[in-house]
Amino acid sequence: MTPPPANPTKWDDLTVRIASSAAMVVVGAVGVILGGVWFQMMVVFVSAVMIWELWMMIRPKEPTKGMLLAALAASVMSGQLTQATPWGFLLFLIVPLIGISQLKTEKKTFFVFALGIQVAGWGLVHFRVDYGFTWLLWLMSVVIVTDIFGYFAGKAFGGPKFWPRISPKKTWSGTVAGWIGAGIVGFIFTLLTNAGVWVILISMILSFAGQMGDIAESALKRRMGVKDSSTLIPGHGGLFDRFDALLGASLFLIFVADIVDVPGVVF
Repeated sequence: MTPPPANPTKWDDLTVRIASSAAMVVVGAVGVILGGVWFQMMVVFVSAVMIWELWMMIRPKEPTKGMLLAALAASVMSGQLTQATPWGFLLFLIVPLIGISQLKTEKKTFFVFALGIQVAGWGLVHFRVDYGFTWLLWLMSVVIVTDIFGYFAGKAFGGPKFWPRISPKKTWSGTVAGWIGAGIVGFIFTLLTNAGVWVILISMILSFAGQMGDIAESALKRRMGVKDSSTLIPGHGGLFDRFDALLGASLFLIFVADIVDVPGVVF
């Protein structure tokens, strides 16, 4: 007689999540450390896949159009990352405009997200070039630690929901824990760099921007009636599900870097 399956617990997905996360961290770390064309290719690939996932959430019965838009986005981003000009930024409108020309519904949704994905990817590459490995490591550490602290605190403590209509699983305990984790990352970087204590505050705001990126994608999935953006990553869904927070943080950082002097490092 086959024994009944064990009762599911709130930690059942932890093993798969850890394994998938470890693989992504290794690949991402190699790209970030190498920098240059390697990091650029990685960002372009991830951005293109997210464009495809975005299209598939809206028009799942037309995958070919999604793949063509993804390929076009990769071409546009590659050109912008090698020979960017002020007028060249208008090229980022090509994919959103072509996409909405093929849609009867959700035109604004596709336009906003497709544009945001490209600009955020461009920002990550240029942040790596302009400010170096250390500050990109800071950005990614804030996003990763926010997710880790938020996941464990939300699972352990639960409590009131942060935004139940949009993201029913997110709690205030997890959200605040993410801010605390980001603040800890900021404090560590005050010890490793010439930055002042402002990095702690910026880290916490950056954490919130990342959480808003996550919330925005959650709202998109609920609107489209899907659980995940795709099934590419075991335990995590798609690349959009994993990098939504990084997109929000990157968009925020593009503006911050223009108004705040990013200091050098002491090692």
